[in-house]
Amino acid sequence: MYNLASILEESVKQHPTKEAIVFGDMRLDYATVNIMANQVANVLQSKGIQPGDHVALTCPNLPYFPIIWMGILKAGAVMVPLSILLRPREIAYHLKDSDSKIYICFEGVPDMPMGPSGWEGYQQVEGCTEFITLPATPFGPTFIEGHPTLLDLMQEQPPSFDTIMRKPEDTCLIIYTSGTTGQPKGAELTHSNMVMNCTVAARLFTANPDDRTLIVLPLFHSFAMSILNITLLSHSTVVLLPRFDAGAVLDLFQKEKITTFAGVPTMYWEMINYDNSDGNIDMELIANTLRICSSGGAALPVEVLKNFEEKYNVCILEGYGLSETSPIATFNPMESERKVGSIGIPIWGVEMKIVDEDMNELPAGEEGEIVIRGHNVMKGYYKRPEASEECFRGGWFHSGDVGKIDEDGFFFIVDRVKDMIIRGGFNVYPREIEEVMMTHSDVSLVAVIGIPSDQHGEEIKAFIVPKEGSIPDTEEVKAWGKEQFAAYKYPRIIEVVSELPLGPTGKILKKELRAMDKAARENS
Repeated sequence: MYNLASILEESVKQHPTKEAIVFGDMRLDYATVNIMANQVANVLQSKGIQPGDHVALTCPNLPYFPIIWMGILKAGAVMVPLSILLRPREIAYHLKDSDSKIYICFEGVPDMPMGPSGWEGYQQVEGCTEFITLPATPFGPTFIEGHPTLLDLMQEQPPSFDTIMRKPEDTCLIIYTSGTTGQPKGAELTHSNMVMNCTVAARLFTANPDDRTLIVLPLFHSFAMSILNITLLSHSTVVLLPRFDAGAVLDLFQKEKITTFAGVPTMYWEMINYDNSDGNIDMELIANTLRICSSGGAALPVEVLKNFEEKYNVCILEGYGLSETSPIATFNPMESERKVGSIGIPIWGVEMKIVDEDMNELPAGEEGEIVIRGHNVMKGYYKRPEASEECFRGGWFHSGDVGKIDEDGFFFIVDRVKDMIIRGGFNVYPREIEEVMMTHSDVSLVAVIGIPSDQHGEEIKAFIVPKEGSIPDTEEVKAWGKEQFAAYKYPRIIEVVSELPLGPTGKILKKELRAMDKAARENS
């Protein structure tokens, strides 16, 4: 019997006055965070929440989030974090699908989903009996007259709470997948999943109380939640930033003396290209303070990795995981030589292999699907027995990613199965094309997709963002690509764009690129 909230409670015992959360001028020590989490747990209990009940939360990267996360756990409940970009209709779906009893939502800015129209819609969700708002200004007014905010309710509660112990196999988190195929599904992660994953990852990163970690990845995402858990477990300090901006991130690197940072490839790309001509950012200070960076969420182009490391004098360790794997499954080891371009080796207690469609394990160098098993793998998709059975074929979790393994046991991502392009009967993996095109002198960033072709089934199209000051000649880039790739691989169609569509975590949204291309072809 234990509870993931123990990662906070143990830090309180050892370092009660140490900074736990920094947000702007707000600095909360571990004792204060624990008291506020206890008050949240008391609020939930007063509202009738029982162990195992589900509580949904929409909140940006604000101190509210980790406090509520720990409070929900202390109450023995299950948290359902929702993206801050969801609209009312989508939120209503998630509340109903997850059987959430309470919905806590930040209402502080106009583009957040908690508004009068949304409020009326949420009240129609069967089973969700309570809606609690978080004001932008602590103890400030709420747009719903006479409706108390969470902070109002916390003031009425005592500062102590006896954390409810749970079984290792009990669910503590339901995190929804992106829903690239069909409706989003909720991955059920257990207390054991989460405790083991952050414990192993903390050891892997050599996390320690002196670390100061900047989290700008959205906390509703599994990658960011794992980083938060690691900081709480290691008694270190987390600095929160609600939205990525290269200048703001670099400014916090120097002001807060950040030692560890986790990002996605586009974040590293933007920091490489940040214009520091005014000298406001002390690059030398950052280079001397940053201890380690990590990348996940999408494949990190080798050119981006090399350029960032050269500019900021810090090692980026690339890893791999999914919401369904808590999320970390592999990482490049720190204690031995990493392999650039590799996602590393399975973390302690996790097994991975490359298989064909019949679940036969493939030898080194051959491409197939990555399958995983271990303490990190979810118990299943909430209320989706058929989907759960399908993803656990043969007793292993099927990732949907194409990869390969080398002779030393290091894994490499080739691409997503769904992103694979079949041109004239040949399989083409966009990541391979993107990696090579990133080396072109005029190309700063690139995304490759497949588009319909009467002749070949699919044709290869590349969207490129040019380097500053460059005006790429698309015919020249196409000819250059023809020299780099086999005849069936090189992009026949190239479009120059000023930017690529990004998701809330900074991942390139190829679904939107396909929609953009489709609309352009239909209007031509």
